[in-house]
Amino acid sequence: MTSKLYVGNLPYSVTDSSLRSNFSAYGGVSSARVMMDRDTGISKGFGFVEMASAEDAEKAIAALNGMSVDGRSIVVNPARTREASNSSSAYSAEGYRAAKRSDVGYGNGGFGGGRY
Repeated sequence: MTSKLYVGNLPYSVTDSSLRSNFSAYGGVSSARVMMDRDTGISKGFGFVEMASAEDAEKAIAALNGMSVDGRSIVVNPARTREASNSSSAYSAEGYRAAKRSDVGYGNGGFGGGRY
């Protein structure tokens, strides 16, 4: 079982390989990835590390959380799972329907006349 860790406040000079080597001192590392901006290719300042076991992850958190790297105090926490968004404000067909307002138009948007 792997344990995924969030690593935040990273200096922009940190790479995937340097992140892996720093965490490998505390146990087996399955993967290490620094998140990059897709347009500029510059680090976003955070990343994720998957440790081989929960015990290794706890050792890494205890040792590295708050550690100073190039003058920046890094944050190491267990990663939270990404939640699926089902809200109507998200980019989906549900967010563009006018069916929620019965007082306007015919409920399908467009230039149709409404009841006023």
